[in-house]
Amino acid sequence: MAGTTVRPDKLTGPEKAAILLLAASEQHVAKIMGMLDLEEIKEISQTMSVLGKVESSVVERVIREFAESLSNMGGVIGSFEVTEKLLRSVLDPETVESIMEEIRGPAGRTVWEKLGNVNENVLASYLKNEYPQTVAVVLSRIDPAHAARVLSGLPEDFAIEVVMRMLHMEVVRKEILADVERTLRTEFMTNLARTSRRDNYEVMAEIFNYLDKATEEKFMLALEERNREAADRIKSLMFTFEDLARLDSSGIQTLIRNAGNDRIAVALKGASEKLRELFFANMSERAAKILREEMAAMGPVRLRDVEEAQLFLVNMAKELAAAGEIMLLDGKDDELVY
Repeated sequence: MAGTTVRPDKLTGPEKAAILLLAASEQHVAKIMGMLDLEEIKEISQTMSVLGKVESSVVERVIREFAESLSNMGGVIGSFEVTEKLLRSVLDPETVESIMEEIRGPAGRTVWEKLGNVNENVLASYLKNEYPQTVAVVLSRIDPAHAARVLSGLPEDFAIEVVMRMLHMEVVRKEILADVERTLRTEFMTNLARTSRRDNYEVMAEIFNYLDKATEEKFMLALEERNREAADRIKSLMFTFEDLARLDSSGIQTLIRNAGNDRIAVALKGASEKLRELFFANMSERAAKILREEMAAMGPVRLRDVEEAQLFLVNMAKELAAAGEIMLLDGKDDELVY
């Protein structure tokens, strides 16, 4: 096959990937290869070795197709997993672990912003072992509402002492503030990230969300027979495609902007009428008309493709929620008051 010319209309996925890698610099190829698993590397390498001659017009076409597919995605989604994988391709394991411990902690750019996202009981439990003056500095730097909740969680006598220190506090010297920040970062934030443990049921619910419908139902039925309570708890924690109906208008519109019409069209082929109308209602009249026509023109769609598209939207919604761009409601205690 070596020496033959590749036909642009007959290219497979691995052939397109091989062409992109051959057209890239060695530096970029090394980074990309570092993010692939062994089987993917083997497949692309095998394809590359027998690819033969590739005309420049074919290379341009593949690159253009790749660029267009990126633009149609409507953006990219970052996550802890993707970030860690990228870091491991360029840094040593110990450095990656240190960085991930830092960023997996509470959200926020500074120590004070991060403290604002730490549960008040956890923060109070840590601060009650510190000097009252140190606690006074900390509470004076975080949001007053959060500080009030933390103060309520401290032992009464200790809390009063902290209040008195705050009342008589003068301007905190820069070096003292820097020392407090350093202590919080090295002792509290790092330990918090290391000791934080996700609930086992939440982990299992997330795994179930990734199963195809048939497998999920099979496992859930088996689990119900062994432990009905465990099965019910996992069900309550799962976030399904139909749960997108609980997003507010702003959330649906954000999801639409990020997902792109192709994914949405396939996903809605298997959706309830209520959910379809929710998506259409949050588009312009013209965009909704185009989407309806696109869905009608598709004809029958494989169930596997519909489930994959729906899973894509569910996971995108979770990523957007984690980034604070939308709000996911659990349907129980998360009613909104306007």
